[in-house]
Amino acid sequence: MAAGLLAFFIALFASVMLVVPVRALALRVGMVDLPGPRKVHLKPIPLLGGLAMYGAVVIAVLSAFHGPARAQVVGILIGATLVAGVGILDDRGVLHHQVKLFIGMPLAAAILMVSGIRAQVFSVLLGGRGGEYLDVALTVVWVVGITASFSILDHMDGLCAGIAAMASVFFAMLAYLHGQTLVTTLAAAVLGAATGFLRWNFKPAKIFMGDGGAMFLGFLMATLGLKLRMEHTSHLASWVAPILILGVTIFDTTLVTISRSRRGLLPFATPGKDHAAHRLSNLGLGHRGAVLTLYLLGAIGGGAAVLVSYLSNGGALFIGALTLAIIFIGVMYLERAPYERQDRQPSSAAS
Repeated sequence: MAAGLLAFFIALFASVMLVVPVRALALRVGMVDLPGPRKVHLKPIPLLGGLAMYGAVVIAVLSAFHGPARAQVVGILIGATLVAGVGILDDRGVLHHQVKLFIGMPLAAAILMVSGIRAQVFSVLLGGRGGEYLDVALTVVWVVGITASFSILDHMDGLCAGIAAMASVFFAMLAYLHGQTLVTTLAAAVLGAATGFLRWNFKPAKIFMGDGGAMFLGFLMATLGLKLRMEHTSHLASWVAPILILGVTIFDTTLVTISRSRRGLLPFATPGKDHAAHRLSNLGLGHRGAVLTLYLLGAIGGGAAVLVSYLSNGGALFIGALTLAIIFIGVMYLERAPYERQDRQPSSAAS
């Protein structure tokens, strides 16, 4: 617990303080997000905010971990550095969007597996080499999917950082309840970094995290989901819990994927104001109301994850099925909600 608190406060302080020089750097090198028909801001906003969160997490975890735990954390940070770097290059406009999706994210997943971090679903259910191969495939799909989902979640002030902070609370809580010091500490560091960044990013935002920051947070969320192990709980509950904790971003990605695919658009390559937050805002909640509503849904999902950890396989299956039903109903409802239509022109920084 002491290590987690240390990591949280170090990351919180570092994130708040690092935003100032990072913001100045972004303005100096011209890394700004310009207003446009697909954007909600009306004046240029500096990017590179993810660099502040990256620095805060690195400082916090390297200060909190020692011995063998630090070796695995270094592996995690190598993968995180890769996705953050690829995202920053994408923000700069020097990479095609397919590079981050089909090269950067899968490579980061491979780094995790080399570090000994992978899904353990099919190897437990099926056993043998076949189960291990399926778990390798699941690890890649999970890391790429969650990282990409956070990449496109960064479309409103305070949304991506707030959802990551909310998820980190429940990852830390469950990990602490089940004696996982490494996961507790890493989640606490992410919580501190994301919360500190919100000081500058909540509406009206003074800086954006950029794709580098969003991918960095998404990769760490995926990693926490893979690392979370709940002793004395059902096997089903152990992998349903991360899905519930990250339910908001999974819901938003599902909505965007279905909605854009039905209109003949590429989900991760065509930006637009058709996300859950945009639609909630258009329904009368406004910008802040939409963001706070998604925070609340994140808290509900996290609470459901805590509940699942105390249930049998049957109870976990029921909660999982109920979650899928809610996501389906929510997608069907919001898919009919008003949004600003976009054309078929793909973009290298879709959101």
